[in-house]
Amino acid sequence: MAPYTSAEQVLRTIFGYHGFRGDQAEIIDHVISGGDAVVLMPTGGGKSLCYQIPALLREGTAVVISPLIALMQDQVNALNQVGIRAGFLNSTQYSDQRSAMEATFLSGNLDLLYIAPERLSMPGTQELLGRTKISLFAIDEAHCVSQWGHDFRPDYLGLSILAELWPDVPRIALTATATKATHTEITERLRLGQARHFVSSFDRPNITYRIEPKDSVTKQLISFISREHPDHAGIVYTLTRANTEKLAEELTRAGIPALAYHAGLDPVTRHDNQIRFLNEDRLVVVATIAFGMGIDKPDVRFVAHVDLPKSIEGYYQETGRAGRDGEPATAWMAYGLGDVMKQRTMIEESQGDHDHKMKLTAHLNAMLALCETVECRRQNMLSYFGESSEPCGNCDTCMTKPQQWDATQAAQKFLSTVVRLDQRHGPRFGATHIVDILRGNGTDKVRQYNHTEITTWGIGTDLSTAQWRSVARQLLARGDLALAQHSTVAITDLGWEVLRGSRAVPLREDVHRKAASVKEKPRSTPRGSQVEDPFDPGLFEALRVWRRQEATTRAVPPYVVFHDRTLKEIAAKKPTTVEDLAQVSGVGAAKLESYGSEVIALVAGFLAE
Repeated sequence: MAPYTSAEQVLRTIFGYHGFRGDQAEIIDHVISGGDAVVLMPTGGGKSLCYQIPALLREGTAVVISPLIALMQDQVNALNQVGIRAGFLNSTQYSDQRSAMEATFLSGNLDLLYIAPERLSMPGTQELLGRTKISLFAIDEAHCVSQWGHDFRPDYLGLSILAELWPDVPRIALTATATKATHTEITERLRLGQARHFVSSFDRPNITYRIEPKDSVTKQLISFISREHPDHAGIVYTLTRANTEKLAEELTRAGIPALAYHAGLDPVTRHDNQIRFLNEDRLVVVATIAFGMGIDKPDVRFVAHVDLPKSIEGYYQETGRAGRDGEPATAWMAYGLGDVMKQRTMIEESQGDHDHKMKLTAHLNAMLALCETVECRRQNMLSYFGESSEPCGNCDTCMTKPQQWDATQAAQKFLSTVVRLDQRHGPRFGATHIVDILRGNGTDKVRQYNHTEITTWGIGTDLSTAQWRSVARQLLARGDLALAQHSTVAITDLGWEVLRGSRAVPLREDVHRKAASVKEKPRSTPRGSQVEDPFDPGLFEALRVWRRQEATTRAVPPYVVFHDRTLKEIAAKKPTTVEDLAQVSGVGAAKLESYGSEVIALVAGFLAE
């Protein structure tokens, strides 16, 4: 590769971008000069440039530690497309392939080498790295070092050895999400006490956050996708492996192409499903959280959750896989009473001491507060990461202000029923049974235990079953109710205050909306969003067809050729010369040479027609 004299020159010539964003320039200069860095930057914020550009300007080969073995080939392909000499070493290679890559590395003909943390811990790998000049170490997805985090990887704990074996080589740790506690843990465990810290805003203004009451969740999901994202790629997250396959089948039957992804699939199927998702424009993957970390696909237009995430960190990381290209995207979730009970039960049954369970409970409580808030959801989430903000105008609570109602009397009825059942010294019961008593539903269980004789029998007919379930869910979220064994409920000290009348209970009024109703409501432009030049949709679609063909020929995902945003800019500016095309963001020297004449010819042909 030709020598470059500045980070700005690399940015423009190699990557085709006209300027740095946020802290990028300062981070890059710091690492080029040999400094260590801890970088917290949202998904889509440009973290990778913070080590890729220094890798081209420092002597030697940059080593990138990444947990994403399944994606290394795609990352390397994307770098090779722009003329960067990149390779990887991992368990997917045959021995002769690994030997060839090691020889290339030792010859000094690599700019970046990707390896997994498990491989770095091998003595043979450390010996290999010690035989040539290392320009820097980049530790991607650095939050994996946090033992109580949502993506913990034990081998990340061994990365502190980098400071011992290569004390003079700069290290940069990067993550898209971290609370203050996780940030501290990254710094301590990776021995980056002398590093400079760069914390960008966690705001993703292009994402619309929506949470609605769970009713018939499969129907809700199908309605959401069909109305708002019928021709878009998306990810649906669920807790169980079985549910991924069931939901994928239901979506496919509804005319929405979908695949399942979970750790229980055989490796070939799992790999094939992931490759299809990366390569196809209009495919939905239904997955457990085993899928998606580090997914580079920029045009994921929605992320849906049909089960409650365990923490805001996990939720933020997963929803951040939508709209990496900066285009509008949706984070949609359906959430109900069963989710609360399931998560509480999982915590109680989890391994670990009392402190560990308290940490998990604190994570869940923060997640419940996000679901139940009547204020801006984005404000709530950013506050969790220690960031203040104004109402965003681009979440459901901003677009349609939730109503609250005085549920003190209803809460007292519910809690009173729980107490009366306890006073009978029989078995405890779950929330559904309490609702049946309040509604006067003569179920077999009600008759079996003679619960028609309880004084609260039938006193709750003023509320529907769905409304009572909402009351129960919010009482659990507030801490007025607690889960006991086998998902039964018990009153807490806070609940006794409600019963005595010393504590009011304002609750959020659930609104069961049609998916289209949110779209129809006019709203102001979200904070931080950019108004783009209008583009020609016909030319854009013609460019997408060409890109798909080109990607198939080169055996790479379409976004490796060009991002949608680049194609939209081409469709807006309609360049007629190579010089004009070079001014489009995302068109660097290598891509101009590879695709320039074809794109110019396509635009000219379109204009002639």
